[in-house]
Amino acid sequence: MNVRMWVTMMMSAAMAGPVAAQVGHTPQASPYTDLEYRQEFTLYGGYYYAGNDRVGVAPGSGPMVGARYDLRLGGPALLTSRFGYVASHRTVIDPRRPIGQRVVQTDATWPLYLADVGITLNLTGQRSYRRFVPFVTGGLGVATDFKGGADVGAWRFGTPFALSFGGGIKWVPAGNWQVRADLTDQLYQIKYPASYFVTASDGSSVLLLGSPKNDWIANLGLTFGLSYLFFR
Repeated sequence: MNVRMWVTMMMSAAMAGPVAAQVGHTPQASPYTDLEYRQEFTLYGGYYYAGNDRVGVAPGSGPMVGARYDLRLGGPALLTSRFGYVASHRTVIDPRRPIGQRVVQTDATWPLYLADVGITLNLTGQRSYRRFVPFVTGGLGVATDFKGGADVGAWRFGTPFALSFGGGIKWVPAGNWQVRADLTDQLYQIKYPASYFVTASDGSSVLLLGSPKNDWIANLGLTFGLSYLFFR
């Protein structure tokens, strides 16, 4: 009996090594790295690809800069707040004029300011995979031009609510810095004044009576940022 027990123990010990080597990774060989810091502050820049409205009077595409702050809530979730500036331009029209003379200015400077708060989810949890972290994000905010009055055609951008969603990827090397790329889609509403439905002297109007008085437009922002990570 003693000999049989001894043989069994030796065979079990011999098999334990290969089996253990096949399961998981050693800490040095694992492709995953824990994310140590709870907060991120990012400065970013890129380009804002504005959507087209029916009339063509909404602020257009332009360079974009901004800042964002991310706070880890728990698990893969972060609370995200962002503020951005877009160097935009737009076309100004006067609906009272005949159709051939309606455009007042084709390249009016019209900066946009974007702010939102939302949730970001790291798809790799609170770890990076080979130092990369893909993520998705969604939020609610506003867009504004900080202009109190309307233009010569009674149109104004105002401060519409904006829905945002998107995603991107972060590269997290060792230390307090990371690099990120974001692609975000912002949806907001463009409203048309009553003057756009009034018939001008040549019998034309900007919009036909009875047509929708607003448009939802999608606006893509592609940005690249440098983040400082802090507070473990």
